[in-house]
Formats: sequence, C-alpha cells, structure tokens
Amino acid sequence: MEEKEVILTQDGYNKLEEKLNYLKTEKRTEIAERIKVALGFGDLSENAEYDEAKTAQSENEQEIAELEVKLRNAKVINEKEVDLETVQIGNRVKVHDMEFDEDIFYTIVGTTEVDLAENKISNESPLGKALLGSKNGDIVSVNAPVGEIKYKILAIEK
Repeated sequence: MEEKEVILTQDGYNKLEEKLNYLKTEKRTEIAERIKVALGFGDLSENAEYDEAKTAQSENEQEIAELEVKLRNAKVINEKEVDLETVQIGNRVKVHDMEFDEDIFYTIVGTTEVDLAENKISNESPLGKALLGSKNGDIVSVNAPVGEIKYKILAIEK
C-alpha cells in the first residue's frame, strides 16, 4: 500500500509530535496501570475493567502507529517559501462571501490540520481547491449542496 504524503505547517507538525510523545509516554503508562489494577480483580473471563483497558491499549497503539506514518510521510510547508501572490497551503486568505455579503478569513492547511472552529480548511475541500492558485481580486465559485457560492479574494497573508 502506497503511503500518502501528508502536508503540514510547522505548527501542525509540532502538534502531531507532541501528541505522539504523550501517547507513547503518559497514556501508555496510564493504560498499563489500568491493566495492572484490573488483573488484581481476578478471573479475566468476566473482567470488564480488564477488557476496557486492553481495548484502550489497542486503540492507543493504533493511534501511535497512525501518527508515526503521518510524521514519516510529512511534507512541512516552508513558510518562507509561501508567497503572497497566489493562494497556497499555509496562507491566510480574506474572502468576501458574495451571497451573505460578509468578509471571512480562512487558513489553507493540509487535511490533518483542519479545524473549522478556527477557519482552518483543507486544501482538498471544495473551497480550499477553489482558492488555491487564485490571486487578490479573483472571484472563485464553489459548488456546495445549497448551490454555487462565490467568493472574492480580498487579501492573501502568511
């Protein structure tokens, strides 16, 4: 199976490393302690605490493996190479939503860093794809379930 390149900002890469470190150290220790306590309850065939702890251990190890793959396949965006001429991954873009007549800032990130609460959208999302490569003053159209939505690019920032 071919592993997919994971596009990350430096901040996103650092957050994944921190999470991996937490899962490998503190979380593993916490789960091992839960297993140890559950073993003290006796008969494992009817020991719900043991089953839950082993499930938590399995899920933690799976998440560790997934994070290691993401970090191994990470392509970190060099913020010094991100220009302000066209929209690229790593840019913060101010757009004018022409339907609702409002201005919104979006940050274009790789799929791993998406956070809609912070208006961080994926380069693979419909809006992200439409914005990539556009310039100040361009009007982009996005096909959404509610129909076509148009945005005018007002500013491109780092």
